[in-house]
Amino acid sequence: MAWVGYNGGEVASRLAIESARSYIESNFNLIEHEKEAFLDLIKNAIEYANTVVYEKSKKEKDLEGMGTTLDICFIYNNKVYIGHVGDSRVYRIRGEVIRKLTKDHSYVQQLVEDGKITREEANHHPKKNMLTKALGCTEYVEPDIRARNIEKQDVLLMCSDGLTNMVDEETIFKVVKENAEKAPEKLVNLANDAGGYDNITVITII
Repeated sequence: MAWVGYNGGEVASRLAIESARSYIESNFNLIEHEKEAFLDLIKNAIEYANTVVYEKSKKEKDLEGMGTTLDICFIYNNKVYIGHVGDSRVYRIRGEVIRKLTKDHSYVQQLVEDGKITREEANHHPKKNMLTKALGCTEYVEPDIRARNIEKQDVLLMCSDGLTNMVDEETIFKVVKENAEKAPEKLVNLANDAGGYDNITVITII
């Protein structure tokens, strides 16, 4: 999943998705099917996608500086392997708990970690959309890579900040619990009803 954000973001997001998917499909059967190899596969796919987007931005002047966020969820057996760049998010809903599995690469998140503002203040900070890391904006990018266990009844939710800026986590949780299959459409509608000033992407993996 990619989010349109920077100059030429629509092009960047399409290139990122296509190149990352192509890399994974081309290399899946060439690696050992074990945890560290899968983590490397996701990391390399994101780095490859970054190179594709960055080089494209250098070749076309009207795309200069373009970038995007990117999240990958690769599920194999009882684990999800996550690759993450930017401030789009991956959540896991298990039982009565919603847990964010990614950390926002944003200026406001850094302020929270440094203890300069609270999480509540972060929700309304004027610079909450300022990213500290995005795909395609620089020659190299260091993605967050992690593996998490998943259980049969778990639901994974991937979304852009166009959702999380408009709809709080408690509401997201309630909507997914009510009907995970129909949750993306309902959550997009809720975000639009709340203002919908940004691109809204929502995916549920059941």
